[in-house]
Amino acid sequence: MVRRILLASPRGYCAGVERAVETVERALELYGEPVYVRKQIVHNLHVVRELEARGAVFVEEETEVPEGGTVVFSAHGIAPSVRANAEVRQLHTIDATCPLVTKVHVQARRYASQGYTVVLIGHAGHEEVVGTMGEAPEAIVLVESAEDVEALSFPAGTRLAYITQTTLSVDETAGVIAALRRRFPEIHAPKKEDICYATSNRQWAVKEMLAEIELLLVLGSRNSSNSNRLVEVARAGGVEAYLVDDETEIDESWLDGVDTVGITAGASAPEKLVERVCDWFRARGVDDIEPYRLVAEDVEFRLPVELRRELALAEAQA
Repeated sequence: MVRRILLASPRGYCAGVERAVETVERALELYGEPVYVRKQIVHNLHVVRELEARGAVFVEEETEVPEGGTVVFSAHGIAPSVRANAEVRQLHTIDATCPLVTKVHVQARRYASQGYTVVLIGHAGHEEVVGTMGEAPEAIVLVESAEDVEALSFPAGTRLAYITQTTLSVDETAGVIAALRRRFPEIHAPKKEDICYATSNRQWAVKEMLAEIELLLVLGSRNSSNSNRLVEVARAGGVEAYLVDDETEIDESWLDGVDTVGITAGASAPEKLVERVCDWFRARGVDDIEPYRLVAEDVEFRLPVELRRELALAEAQA
């Protein structure tokens, strides 16, 4: 019988997600329907459906946007070829790439231009990885694990550098980096680790409360990398964890013999989903619902410059 719910802090939306979602909302206000969005603006089903209801049209590729149309690029970043395609189609583009992802793109370009072979630590097929590799495909090699590192082979004298996807597990990445440094002691490292502050903070918050809980529910969609990592962090710490999109996916059999449940949310999951899960537990007689700790994040990112410029122009003309 569940008696207590502990809410991880911080959890949910990060600054990059808030910026991306607001970018689509403000673009709809400014230009009206339709505003096209390449890929999911962020990896959350509920966010995508709400934006669709407001007039956003999600497409897989920029080539699906009618010529001259307005398109927002998602928070996960794009390869240069996407921008080139958009120019050919004379699309009005708004780039909502998270600034922390942009930083990794800049590193990839810089290392490649300096003659390095770049080892990218990330998950094959993830949109962020596809975009980053597109910056210098001839110079970037992807590894997903320490085992992948062992299989690497480079000609003598190859200058190496590494970068990482921003939404990985801190612990998992540390193991891959250690393997790289052991095999290639001269490998060049970025000045600061690429894993984003929000990903790190949410993983840290889960680790902090594992001793207090017997089950963790993570609010997030299946394709959300950072949400999946939260599940892995809990399980690595010996606590069962499940990823759910919302309260309708909770299986009551998970709660058998459980006294305290922890709840967190991935960086692309809105807080109202956490509230809905709390209400689900309240409806089953659980009244003891409290934050485990209160940790504030004060990071903010400004809207994309092209959107800020046109919003200012619209205000001036109003």
